[in-house]
Amino acid sequence: MATMDSFSETDLFCPQCSGIFSVPVILKCGHNICQACLKKFWDWKGRKACPVCGYLSVCIKPPINLELTKAAKKYRTPMSDSTRNSCLIHNEKLKIFCHNDEQLICLVCQLSKQHKEHECSPVEEAVQQKQTEISNQLDSLKRKLKILNKTEKSWAETKVYIQIQAKADEAVIKEEFEKLHQFLQQEEQTRLNALQQETETKIDVMSRKLETIRGHIKDLSSSISDVEKRLKAPDLMFLEEYKNTKARVKCNLQRPECIQDILINSAEHLGSLGFEIWKNMGRIVKHVPVILDPNTAHHNLSISPDLSSVQRGRKKVMPDNPERCTGQMCVLGAAGFKSGKHSWTTEVGHTKDWSIGVALESFKRKEVVSLKPSEGIWAVSLCNGDSLFAEACPRSKLPMKHKPEKITVELDYDKGRVVFSNAADSTPIHTFKAKFTERIFPYFSLGLADDGQNESKLTVCPMRIKVEVE
Repeated sequence: MATMDSFSETDLFCPQCSGIFSVPVILKCGHNICQACLKKFWDWKGRKACPVCGYLSVCIKPPINLELTKAAKKYRTPMSDSTRNSCLIHNEKLKIFCHNDEQLICLVCQLSKQHKEHECSPVEEAVQQKQTEISNQLDSLKRKLKILNKTEKSWAETKVYIQIQAKADEAVIKEEFEKLHQFLQQEEQTRLNALQQETETKIDVMSRKLETIRGHIKDLSSSISDVEKRLKAPDLMFLEEYKNTKARVKCNLQRPECIQDILINSAEHLGSLGFEIWKNMGRIVKHVPVILDPNTAHHNLSISPDLSSVQRGRKKVMPDNPERCTGQMCVLGAAGFKSGKHSWTTEVGHTKDWSIGVALESFKRKEVVSLKPSEGIWAVSLCNGDSLFAEACPRSKLPMKHKPEKITVELDYDKGRVVFSNAADSTPIHTFKAKFTERIFPYFSLGLADDGQNESKLTVCPMRIKVEVE
């Protein structure tokens, strides 16, 4: 009868699934296969062949190898402390570690055909080596866990910030629509008042004219009735009253006038009503050519609710999203340009330190970089309120007779030109020439905060809204 010692360690593993035999069956060719593995193989192959040698079997249900089943079960059964350190096959002490199979073996196993060509080392040496290996991997896992925890915290904060941001945007939207509602209500009331005033005036005119003509009708009706009575009087009486009767039939009343322009002037009240209201809306609605993107703003910058101005403030808690500029005290425009001509004017007021221009989409937003074209930024800067510079390489000081209060930037993407001028008199300040190959964004930067006497603020000037009919 076969025993555990009759089988080598390799005999206990299924050649199909490479796992320890569960219910091994023996084929006519002598090979052993897990019963479940054999069924799957036959179903897939469509014929009853041995998975190892391909020998065709006529047996529908191969017999179970009971001795191999017992040996495999014994091999899987947890061992006692006394037997755990001994080889199940050779009953020798497990003093060697096979690196190829990553398992403990005895000296006899090491000399066997299965492990003879494998890399092996003593247990003590292997323990030290593998502990170092696992420790390094564990440190890597801890670093990854730390990154994941940090990311989880950042994402949780971002989620909260999104809710705060959405609530703030909702408030601004409601405020803007409330202004429009108030404007429309005022426009409606103004036009209704004008209609009511015209109505009251013309109704008053018609009332007075009706009162007059009704008086004339009454007097004339009375005269007619009196004359008709006298016409029926006896001859002598008629002639005696003839002189008075003749005076009564004389009528000096003029033909009633034709009243012009007395109807409501509907054309004035209703003509192009929506268009006229739209034109008037230009008084409260403004358009700026560049909208600031608060998602790119440095933590110390505050953007106005209408996204048209930026100023320094206290540091705010914001997500460090990829778009945000943390290396520069700046904010970018919301829309980038990849072709065409674009122009915008920025009011700098009495701000002492600022930089205005354009920047590539790929410029290093998380690092402190120099303002120069090689870093993807084309800008002019005012320093200490009295020195104007072109941020080129090298940096060059620009002549300045008067400190500009408004700077106009003109970008011609296709020709690679960025022109700066004083908006007050269109005096040229500086021109950059370059070859753009990627999207460019308007760039606004504030330097150190002023001493409190002046407000450190940049504002994109609104354009005049003109509604015309073609």
